[in-house]
Parts: sequence; structure tokens; C-alpha cells
Amino acid sequence: MSGIFIAGTGMYVPPSIYTNDDMSKLVETSNEWIKDRTGIKQRRFSTGEPNFYMGAIAAKQAIEDAGIDPLSIDMIIGSTITPDYCTPSLACLVQSEINADNAFCFDINAACSGFIYALDAAHTYLSSGKVKTVLIVCSENLSKIIDFTDRKTCVLFGDGAGAVVVTSGSGLFESYLKSEGKNAQALLCRALINTSPFVTEADNEKYAKYKQTNGSYITMDGRETYRFSTRALPEAIEAVCSKAGIGVDELTLIIPHQANLRIVKTSAEKLNIPLDKMFTNIDRYGNTSCASIPICLDELKKSGKLTRGDKIALAGFGGGLTYGGIVLEW
Repeated sequence: MSGIFIAGTGMYVPPSIYTNDDMSKLVETSNEWIKDRTGIKQRRFSTGEPNFYMGAIAAKQAIEDAGIDPLSIDMIIGSTITPDYCTPSLACLVQSEINADNAFCFDINAACSGFIYALDAAHTYLSSGKVKTVLIVCSENLSKIIDFTDRKTCVLFGDGAGAVVVTSGSGLFESYLKSEGKNAQALLCRALINTSPFVTEADNEKYAKYKQTNGSYITMDGRETYRFSTRALPEAIEAVCSKAGIGVDELTLIIPHQANLRIVKTSAEKLNIPLDKMFTNIDRYGNTSCASIPICLDELKKSGKLTRGDKIALAGFGGGLTYGGIVLEW
């Protein structure tokens, strides 16, 4: 199968910055506690920007960077766990905002692995010849689903969006995708509950074990999530490199999902690579779920730290549980 060409990148983060000291005013915590355990120093929270609005700004930047007409986009893949609507999709709303009238649109939900899954789907469509140009938009308004009284979770996340324009290429491309639904309880956020008048108390009791009880907020088993992440990240990188027929040491750069600096450090040790081979910006944005990797790509591209021909690995892991890796030639 052919490779891909990332023709353009874009990102949006809300202008409002909230430091660890700001978070310590909400819950019992401190700058040192958060920084030592996560590597996070600050994050961005929306003060009213809808999720699709953030995604549309990132998409417009990516389109401008690629130098294309929005009408040339054949497909838009949206990725989010914080949509503004159950329907229409993020992808359809972005399509309207950017006037990409010729594209067909759909969303995926793979949480923090969303960009990896979306990029693999884009590669599959491009390789089939059914499409020529794909726009991927990852946007997360996580402040909508954060319990700001829960210090275990509220300090971890931030809002942001990233987008890429993808076309066919001739370079290296390989992917490795995995899911572990049996461990889904480790990371949850309940959607709308059934309030139909036909649901009885007996029905509620019958299905109580499947219901989250703290409202529509993120809940996380921190210990289990950490164990999963420190296993999944190095596994994804080693497995996708093996499939691609290259060694991890041949990679120019690894861009992991920005969940926790300790996870990245532990994974680097397991992979026996220097930490500086793992790009991180979690200190400035926190965990922006599926938006984190495309935000990293945009920062790297704009700063001139990526050179055409570089072999890079991308790795995501998160709710579902889902994880996966991609190796590509930039």
C-alpha cells in the first residue's frame, strides 16, 4: 500500500490560560504536586467556544497551510468525545464552517487514540483510490465533562483542536491498532441517560451496574489507567516498527499522546531510547485527548523541526480502552 503525505497542519487552543496555581484555588492541590506527577504546568479551557468552532479554526489553518481549495476535500473525518450535538457530527459542522461542500463526513470515537484511528482510516480510503484529499479534525472541549471538584482528574485535561490535510504519498506507512473493551471501566464518561416515562424503577435496578453514578463527568481509575498506558505506549511503538520492518532506533522522532510526562518517561525507558526522542508539550496544554498529536505535529512543522524524509512514529492510548501506533515518512 502507498504512504501518505501530510500536506497541511493547523491547531487551535483557547486563549485563556489556567496555571496549576489557578487549579489549587478549586481543589486541594499545588503547583508542585501537579507538576511532579504529570509534567503539566498550565492548560487552556474554553470560555464559550463550541467544540466545532475550535475544530473549524484548526481546519482552516491546515487548509491554508496545504494551499488547497476547500472544495477539493473529498472526505472529512472528525474525532471527538465532547461533541456539541449527538447529531450532526463534528465533521459535518466543520464542513459547513469551511465550505468544503464536496466532502462526505463522519465522526469516530476512539478517545485519546482518535487521531491514530482517523489517520489509519484516511490511509485506507486514499489507498483505495476512492478519495484524493482527506481532512482530519480532532477537537476536544474537555472542560464540559470535567468534574472540577475531583482533584484526581480536573488537573489533567485541557481544551484544544488539531487538524491535518492528508493526500497520497510514496513513503513509508504502517499502522497497529488495538482495543480492550473488557477494561472500559477504567476510563468513563456517561452520555445522556434514558428518562423515558416507560423506564420503571425495576428497570433502573436491573441495569444499575452499567450506569455511572456521578453525572456526565470523566471518571478514571488512575492506577489501572497508568498501568495500561505504560504498557500500551511502548507496545504500540515496538509493534508498528516491527510491522514496518524498521528498528525503534531508526526513528527520527516519536510523538506520543500527551497524557502524562511520567508515562512518556517510563515508556522511553522500556524502549531503551533517550527521552529527547519523545516530543512533549504537555507542560503547556495538559491532556487534550485526540487533539494532542495533531497539535504536536502543527507545532513541530511550524518550528521547522520536521524534515521531509524523517521517519516518525505516532502513538495514542486512551478510553475504550484503545491504543495504536503509526509509522510514517514525513
